Amino acid sequence: MAACGTITSSEEYNHPHANVLTTDEDTVDAKKLNALMQAVAAGTMAPDDAASQLKDLPFADLGHAKVDHHREMRCGFPEVIFCQGKTPAQVRSISREILDHGQVLLGTRASAAHYQAVAQIEPDTRYFEDARILLVDKRPAPPRIGHITVVTGGTADIPVAEEAAITAEAMGNDVSRLFDVGVAGLHRLLAHTDELRRARVIIAVAGMEGALPSLVAGLVSVPVVAVPTSVGYGANFGGVSALLTMLNSCASGIGVVNIDNGFGAAAMASRINQAPGPESTDTVQETE
Repeated sequence: MAACGTITSSEEYNHPHANVLTTDEDTVDAKKLNALMQAVAAGTMAPDDAASQLKDLPFADLGHAKVDHHREMRCGFPEVIFCQGKTPAQVRSISREILDHGQVLLGTRASAAHYQAVAQIEPDTRYFEDARILLVDKRPAPPRIGHITVVTGGTADIPVAEEAAITAEAMGNDVSRLFDVGVAGLHRLLAHTDELRRARVIIAVAGMEGALPSLVAGLVSVPVVAVPTSVGYGANFGGVSALLTMLNSCASGIGVVNIDNGFGAAAMASRINQAPGPESTDTVQETE
């Protein structure tokens, strides 16, 4: 989908505090940064201590948003834009600020209008319509760490699963997909048991009664991140029935995120997958 024309809007105004480092005057942060660098150069402060202090700085105040430029330093990945509820002009403004300071831009719950607005400032923007994700990745060789497998109960769960998979890939993980292997046809999942056991983390996405994560967790010794979806008939209550099933699972090793929250599942799975530690996936099994 090609972007068309340049959109102008009063929402992209010059806010009096745009691009400052903190809510105080930028000279305060400049002095603090200079003092830190001098202390490191003089040997009175360890580089790790200085880096720890810098984790609290800075952000850019755009008026309608405060963009956190040190999110990646603290949390391992840049700030992500939740596009739903924001105008295309606001998303474009935030995107420009993020791209001016980094190589990766990820936006979730994005519409075609959001994509078109961002594509005007960055022609390499990609839009994943089903997952409602917009992505810019300027890294020459994005990392592919570990292995996350994303599984779904049904085809209707794929949009949420793709939000999780694309997010996990953007966060530097190796991701495989295994779709439509729900409990209505148990043999479909069992045929991929070896593939499931090669993963370091599994994201299980399901609507209806939401039984898939329990089944998966009973087959593997790695963490399972469960994602209830709003797919289902009336008594599904927009995903509440699947959510309650997952929260009440008798299988161990399951963590549950909010309904339709593929992004949240990917963020959790990414931290688990990239956490330092022994490579062994042996776990202690609890006797029921």
